[in-house]
Amino acid sequence: MRWYVGSDHAGFPLKQHLVEALRKLGDTVEDLGTHGTESVDYPTYGAEVGRRVAAEPAALGLVVCGSGIGIGIAANKVPGVRCALVHDAYTAEMARLHNDANVIALGARVVGTGAAESALTAFRATAFAGGRHQARVDMLTALDRGAAAGGAGVGVGAGAGGAGAGAGGGGGGA
Repeated sequence: MRWYVGSDHAGFPLKQHLVEALRKLGDTVEDLGTHGTESVDYPTYGAEVGRRVAAEPAALGLVVCGSGIGIGIAANKVPGVRCALVHDAYTAEMARLHNDANVIALGARVVGTGAAESALTAFRATAFAGGRHQARVDMLTALDRGAAAGGAGVGVGAGAGGAGAGAGGGGGGA
């Protein structure tokens, strides 16, 4: 399995631990930085991981900052990226199973090393379920295309759940 990883200064120590965990599992890991605890800007690293994963559909990404929020937002700005901020093995599993997430975001100041490693292991081990979830992932892909073209790409009531799906109506949860 191939991974692209990145972090800011706050996420650096946790990223280093997780890179080693992935390598022990036999995965190929390209660490895109940062490479120390000196203050850096998380969008640089989140976006670069996103670009690499979007260009290589079989690859996965890992991004880490203090909360996981900012670096995950940066990764999600890249069309084709479905980055999920997770806090435990369950949210990591659901991100892959139902949302076909291809990048995992973790907050180094939010989750401990053990929970982070457990989440990463669950993310790595889980395949996308497809089925009823495929139409929803297709809607996310349409949003990417719509954003690139200047439009939304998906409307309320459209999609797999029928009338009212999305926007809180009858479409079910993740």
